[in-house]
Amino acid sequence: MIQKLLIANRGEIACRIMRTAARLGIETVAVYSDADRHALHVSMADEALRIGPAEAADSYLRIEGILAAARDTGADAIHPGYGFLAENGDFAEACEEAGIVFVGPSEKAIRAMGSKTTARELMDKAGVPVVPGFAVTGSEEETITAAEAIGYPIMVKPALGGGGKGMRRIDAAADLIDACATARREAKSAFGDDALLLEKFIDRPRHIEVQIFGDALGNLVHLFDRDCSVQRRHQKVIEEAPAPDLSDDLRSEMREAAIRAGQAVQYSNAGTVEFILNQGSSETAFYFLEMNTRLQVEHPVTEMITGIDLVEWQLRVASGEPLPVSQDEILSQGHAIEARLYAEAPERNFLPSTGPLRRFEVPNTGSLVRFDTGFEAGNRISAHYDPMIAKLIVAGRDRNEALSRLESQIDLVRIDGVRTNLLFLDLIVRSDAFRDAAIDTQRMEREAGAFIPGAAAATPNAIALAGVADWLRRPDGEEGPWVATKGWRLNSAAAQSWTVKVGQEEMNVEVRVADAGLEVDLGDQIISVTDPILNLMGHLSATFDGKEISALLLVDGFHRAILVDGIAAHLEFVDTLKGHASTEVDAGALVSPMPGKILMIPVETGVSVDKGTVLLVVEAMKMEHALVAPASGQVTAFHYSEGSFVEEGAVLVDFEIDGESTN
Repeated sequence: MIQKLLIANRGEIACRIMRTAARLGIETVAVYSDADRHALHVSMADEALRIGPAEAADSYLRIEGILAAARDTGADAIHPGYGFLAENGDFAEACEEAGIVFVGPSEKAIRAMGSKTTARELMDKAGVPVVPGFAVTGSEEETITAAEAIGYPIMVKPALGGGGKGMRRIDAAADLIDACATARREAKSAFGDDALLLEKFIDRPRHIEVQIFGDALGNLVHLFDRDCSVQRRHQKVIEEAPAPDLSDDLRSEMREAAIRAGQAVQYSNAGTVEFILNQGSSETAFYFLEMNTRLQVEHPVTEMITGIDLVEWQLRVASGEPLPVSQDEILSQGHAIEARLYAEAPERNFLPSTGPLRRFEVPNTGSLVRFDTGFEAGNRISAHYDPMIAKLIVAGRDRNEALSRLESQIDLVRIDGVRTNLLFLDLIVRSDAFRDAAIDTQRMEREAGAFIPGAAAATPNAIALAGVADWLRRPDGEEGPWVATKGWRLNSAAAQSWTVKVGQEEMNVEVRVADAGLEVDLGDQIISVTDPILNLMGHLSATFDGKEISALLLVDGFHRAILVDGIAAHLEFVDTLKGHASTEVDAGALVSPMPGKILMIPVETGVSVDKGTVLLVVEAMKMEHALVAPASGQVTAFHYSEGSFVEEGAVLVDFEIDGESTN
């Protein structure tokens, strides 16, 4: 059995692996960059070593640095987690040459399935259906010809790696070359290789995957299926197991195809075979998408329905042990759902958010609730890595029970300091579409207004409801003479006021005690409130000017969503610690929308450009954001150069528009 394990990763997956290793009596070694010096995974490990500066390329992606850390600490095995070097064949080969156990599949399997082009060829030979597509290896003319042969719309994606990085939908030939160029940059940044693949775009597909597991003796099993169709920007957000609303025959076909895929590369350790389910097909066809030769982010839902610790299996198989059970002994019970909590602003096209976690409260965990994270209050979310903060996983006897539990547990998460997708998750879980399993990989973007905070304007009643709710949510919950809603009071009425931001406008809201209950003063309107009740689940009822109103309050730090009659209104309580300054980017303010690195400056100063021309590209958390010209004009100055790191709100460009200077 492995004696000392180095985890070549960070965040929640490093912490998750350490928990299993500790249970098995295996010593653990953490590695960290300068940005992670005070991270949770560092304090959890038995030993910890610095491996470089914040940039992943100089730390977590540096093979020699990882191997040196293993040698220096006497680690006899390395677990790569997911991301970074997890699917890097060179890393797996280097571990083998160094005499260190790589907790994962063979380097041959990684190379074969890591290249989408090679994987497609292998799957086709193994009788696994593949999506029509071509590798992008030649000139622009050859790329255009290949795209025309497939037919628009098409998808361009990196030939290596996964996680939705670098993927683009292309609807017309005019967009092809620019989209491929962007995809190449993102692929190079995320995976170290800019090879691309063009594939037929499947309209409204579901994303179904099958967990497989093999050992060195040739045994290979599946651990059922998962649905990962709830996505934004091609990144999974909510996953569940087993996949809902599949026929038994289709489920069996996909599991058998996954086994054939694993057998084609003599697969050992944990892996996932991902499929696209073509719901628009009259035959409900499914196609091979890719194979992830590692542990998946969503592996906990499989663990919840099987009772199997997949990391323990990984460690035992990597130590040379056979699979502990046969296929017939693996049972599925109940239903499990996972929601990914990201540091991002959904209302700003999911731009990443960075900063300190001033408050981080999570649900109590147990056999039916699990919260995997690599952060705690006081930690800082960095712009250098993936924006995922945590995963909330729940289980139930069936899907309805799991859904109800997820809904209640999301409401118990409290985070201040960074923007998150908490309200986005809450709105998805409560939607009819998700409850009916009527989800496809494009629905979140197609119907963004139903899920993304900021889509609906807040009415006076919604603003008043938010004020009353926050009055009732006071942390001490006291009912003394200073805050009593009736009876004795000292001098003036008890009152509390907030500055509330609705869209780009700020207004003052005051809630005060009145003879009959409460009054909400909105400046130009006063609303009388009686019998307000707010329960722990966020359900609010009150009488406004004699009319009974029921609503649901969803909280994400200083942001609020008030659901009344199924419509969500959104507003923000201004963070007094930050003041009233807004970091929103308007059409003429050429500032950085997020902290990150200047990746590219494709234009020169003094050159005339048209409206919409890309002036520079900022990269943060593996995501690119293009800053474009707000109108026809000229760049008069760049304040930063390529490779510079900038803060959110930093002025990047001086731009002259029709004789006017913008800076």
